[in-house]
Amino acid sequence: MRSNSTLTVRQATRDDAGPLITVLVEAFLNGPVADWLVPDLDERRNVYFRYFTHVLHHGLQHGRVDTTSDLSAVAIWYTRDEVPLRAPADHHHKVEEATGRYAPKFLLLDAIFETHHPQAPHDYLAYVAVDPCQQGQGVGSALLTTAHRTLDATNRPAYLEASNTRNRDLYLRLGYRQGAPIHLPTQGPLIWRMWRGQPTDGTPAPFPTDLLPRRRPR
Repeated sequence: MRSNSTLTVRQATRDDAGPLITVLVEAFLNGPVADWLVPDLDERRNVYFRYFTHVLHHGLQHGRVDTTSDLSAVAIWYTRDEVPLRAPADHHHKVEEATGRYAPKFLLLDAIFETHHPQAPHDYLAYVAVDPCQQGQGVGSALLTTAHRTLDATNRPAYLEASNTRNRDLYLRLGYRQGAPIHLPTQGPLIWRMWRGQPTDGTPAPFPTDLLPRRRPR
């Protein structure tokens, strides 16, 4: 457990699931990707609640979930040493159960992200969310800075996808380098791929060159 100013960051447990699912839903409820995934705003909250329930429990079981002492923020990380990462056999089924008639878009997004994933070993920040009432107060930066310290100690890179320019600019300030964006199909929004390394001279590491698509999304 580490402290950053008055904020304490720790690893989440299953007992934290309820509040953290709510943080994920509220943080991702509005935005260009949400509009693309579930255009019907009246349905979106229920779909997102079921989806992020699966996402959080999947992260607790297969990855690492960081949170703050007041449960106002959450980050879900995965170790990526094998490419492509093998999802659990029931992952697609659970996504389909959670998202119903919107499942094709959710599964397409997963496939597109996987197609464009770096091949170099790294830690993957799949989701980071801050309670909208706490956004703009440095909570997200503190949450990620704690993880970055651990990664930097072992010269471990990190990768994420940013879904809007505000988040992209935050990641740039935290030492990430922007790669070529992904343009989601059917008039979807842009997604920015972000890579953070730890070169010896202290400058941001160049974006990996091994990002040519390996297979088409199905």
